[in-house]
Amino acid sequence: MFSVLATRSCVSYARQVVASILSSSNYQLENHTIDYTNSLTVTTFADGEMEVTLNESVRGRVVFLFTTCARNESGLSVEECKIELYHTVDVLKRSQAAKIHVFEPYISCSRSDRTTRRNSVGFWIHYKTLISLGCDHVITYQLHSDKSKTVFDPCLCSIDDVPAISLLQRYLCETDVKTCEYLRTHIRDNWAFCSVDAGGEKLASKFARSFETQLIVAHKQRSATRPDTIDNFTIFTSGDLDGRTIWIVDDMIDTAGSIYGLVRELRKRAKRAINVMIIHPVLSGPAISRITELKDEGSLGRLVVCDTVFCETPAQRLPFMEVIKSGDFSARIITTIVQNQQMSDIIDRFSPDAFLTTRACALTDKPIDITRA
Repeated sequence: MFSVLATRSCVSYARQVVASILSSSNYQLENHTIDYTNSLTVTTFADGEMEVTLNESVRGRVVFLFTTCARNESGLSVEECKIELYHTVDVLKRSQAAKIHVFEPYISCSRSDRTTRRNSVGFWIHYKTLISLGCDHVITYQLHSDKSKTVFDPCLCSIDDVPAISLLQRYLCETDVKTCEYLRTHIRDNWAFCSVDAGGEKLASKFARSFETQLIVAHKQRSATRPDTIDNFTIFTSGDLDGRTIWIVDDMIDTAGSIYGLVRELRKRAKRAINVMIIHPVLSGPAISRITELKDEGSLGRLVVCDTVFCETPAQRLPFMEVIKSGDFSARIITTIVQNQQMSDIIDRFSPDAFLTTRACALTDKPIDITRA
């Protein structure tokens, strides 16, 4: 038996994952029983200190604990979410859980991963705290930097940093491409994918390679005197952008400062609205007002995000925002781990041709042509 639990910040997401496991025939678990109950109680003392109580036994069980320290359904602060997470891992270890998997769809402190002579490193502190309390495995989507994974010692605690770009690529295939013929005759010659900065070129190039489209790389020059301000962008590309459908892709959108400047710069060259596709919709500070301004002036076309960060509140202010659900994907990850299967089917490069061919055959009940897929 394995158990799925959630801190207060991630209860709805955990329920979505469990519902996907129980309802889909693709996730039938032989010799495994899933148990999900809201069995954690948080007590806050008069002086502000916290205590987490586990109201059932998890002795000998594998536990998947869903949590987030970013914007959440309970309106808890980053600091309170972290303290609750640490208390929960502690109570699970004290209750003799066989293995503790912390599933944090977006690790908010992953941005604090750079060392200088005199600064703390938030990601390192988060990781060291989790392993010292007894966490065995961390699962997340699309860390802000690949180098963050190097701090993990697999002898103490392993990590699965699952690429989430396949969720975005699949969404594009389902909503825009739809057929292999349309992919070949229209998408490849008329679309382009753009990075937000030079550091995001790797992510954008994965989209361009998968869809076999033009790649655009943007280099941003930050202001030396004004924080969170971009002075200018330099655009690198091999072809003309006029008339193309452009998708800016990135792992996250925080204050939207980079997106704000880049959309306007690309609009000058493409002469049409620019689309934005993001994995983690952090949307801090002026982000919503900046995005709204771009939309109102006609510079922004579509905004597509994943639900790795709680989206209900910003979605009320950004009604045009399209949200991709990741619960089914998270369910697939859990069942893969529980059954000790390989993760390659989840993390391998997404092929639009193969996906569209398989989808077309499923809709027409025709056998799949393996040579094409």
